[in-house]
Amino acid sequence: MDELQFTPSSLLKTRGFLHLGQILTGLLTFIVSGLWPQPLHTYWVYYMIIWLLCPLITLVITVVELFLIHIFILPFCMDWDDFTTGMAMMCALTTFACTVSFAVFYVCLTCVWGLVVSVLSALCCLLYCVEAVRDKMNPTRSASYVAAPPGFLKILEAFVSCIIFVSLTGYVNKPALQWCIVAYVIPFPIIPVIIVTNIMKKLKNCLPFSVDRFVVIFLIISVALYTSAAILWPAFSFHGNPRPLDCPGKTCIWNIQFIVAFMTYVNLIFFIVDLVCTLLGICGFKRP
Repeated sequence: MDELQFTPSSLLKTRGFLHLGQILTGLLTFIVSGLWPQPLHTYWVYYMIIWLLCPLITLVITVVELFLIHIFILPFCMDWDDFTTGMAMMCALTTFACTVSFAVFYVCLTCVWGLVVSVLSALCCLLYCVEAVRDKMNPTRSASYVAAPPGFLKILEAFVSCIIFVSLTGYVNKPALQWCIVAYVIPFPIIPVIIVTNIMKKLKNCLPFSVDRFVVIFLIISVALYTSAAILWPAFSFHGNPRPLDCPGKTCIWNIQFIVAFMTYVNLIFFIVDLVCTLLGICGFKRP
């Protein structure tokens, strides 16, 4: 192929309709939620980022496939099927989390605006779930990294880290809790670097060191950091600090600190599973 080709017929297929629906519902959710006057809480900012980022990712994928760019450029450096399936899975996960947590924090029977945002977000999430399930059930689509356990575990780790970051509170003047924040921050920027390196196969092959060995070292350090946080955060957040009797969900610091503690254990489990799978792969066993 020597030049770009415009293929509008791709929009008339099931995949095209799903992408158009995802873009429309995602942007509508973003716009409607932006028009609703709410304080700029970290959760609210996170929802707005996700509701804008997911449709933008889908728009880029749609444009690339519309002009068949992926056929003569992307195969030289990445597995396009794996990438798009992984992005659908990631968007399904993040929009689901936004839908559920938004309903918990901001929706009530008299909050019509909040109900509209929840419905739109749920519809967007449903469309991403349908695409992810269709892709995973399609035997002709490959799943080499992002849509397979090694890559999707990294996405889960980054996702849980984001939940922890937007939930951090009550750590001022507490050195032990400030160390926990350091433990959360150190692995986070390395995760997308690992994902990109494994997606860009030519880049991975050009590096002067073994990426797999680097990943093992990274995971060992991450497990150690999260283990320390899993011990220190609950100990210094809840010792002598029982849950208040009057503790409304969206303003109670104790509840939000509990979310941090719970997500710390969740991410610790993800890092341990990732480390075990990576070690089995390096030792010659077939990775699931």
